[in-house]
Amino acid sequence: MKKSRILTLVIDDMTKREVRGIKKYNATLDRKDVTFDEWLNHAYEEALDFALYLKKIIDERASNTIQKN
Repeated sequence: MKKSRILTLVIDDMTKREVRGIKKYNATLDRKDVTFDEWLNHAYEEALDFALYLKKIIDERASNTIQKN
C-alpha cells in the first residue's frame, strides 16, 4: 500500500520527536516508571497547550483580517 505524502510527513515528524525525547529524557514511551494517571495528566497538559496554541492562531488571524460584509 502506498502512503500519502501527508502520512509520510507525519511519520517523519513523529520519528524526529521521539529522537528528541530520547535525547532530552533518556527514555522512550515504553518506560515503566510513569503511572497511568501520570500519563493521563501529561496528555491533559499537552491538550491544554494545544488549545492555547489554537486560540493564539485564531486570535492572530482575527486581528489581522478585515471582515467585509
